[in-house]
Amino acid sequence: MNASDRTPADLLRSALAADPARPLVTFYDDATGERVELSVATFANWVAKTANLLQGELSAEPGDRLALLLPAHWQTAVWLLACSSVGVVAEIGGDPADADLVVAGPDTLEAGRACSGERIALSLAPLGRRFPEVPAGYADYAVEVPSQGDRFAPFAPVDPDAPALVVDGTERSGARLVEQARADAAELGLDTGSRLLSGLGYGDWKGLSAGLYAPLAAGGSVVLCRNLELLAADSLAKRAESERVTTTAV
Repeated sequence: MNASDRTPADLLRSALAADPARPLVTFYDDATGERVELSVATFANWVAKTANLLQGELSAEPGDRLALLLPAHWQTAVWLLACSSVGVVAEIGGDPADADLVVAGPDTLEAGRACSGERIALSLAPLGRRFPEVPAGYADYAVEVPSQGDRFAPFAPVDPDAPALVVDGTERSGARLVEQARADAAELGLDTGSRLLSGLGYGDWKGLSAGLYAPLAAGGSVVLCRNLELLAADSLAKRAESERVTTTAV
């Protein structure tokens, strides 16, 4: 990664320039049997489409607050990078009543209705399927995002020193987030080509760093596992071997 990268969106751009074909996020859901692998290029395409949705259809601006009510999931990772691309502050588990926008999963739809701004719902179903019926008060992400542009340019440059993420009650700027991700990557022994398997949730910094930011900062990749507790120990070892895992965080 480039030393000049100061936001998560910068890290993604550097990853795309270095090797767009390599895996970046491999996602497992052990409750459904789902496995999804996204290369840097595919992940960046999802981020661009989602950022265009944020900035265009949802009229989000730098400094707006987005309550992100989603579990550890590849689509959550997409939203985190899309927020960084626009300059929107992603608040993990934030209070929808105080947010400008809310992004909710099937288990948090009711809580999300407290937001008076735009609301987006994700089914989190395998293959990113639509809801059978759009939840009341929401737009369905799977319906809205496919038509968005594959390239994204922010209307205004994103300030690396502006707030970017709130988790654990702590607000971090983009620059601070990148600095911490790099430090975490060094502590975990990650470098270019490292492959980290994470079974941690996205509800705290440790899980977010292991499950996205540290591998991205190091030029590595993540095997993100949801409902990992349902997997037998010997099956976990086999997965680590088949996915060429170099580091684990469970």
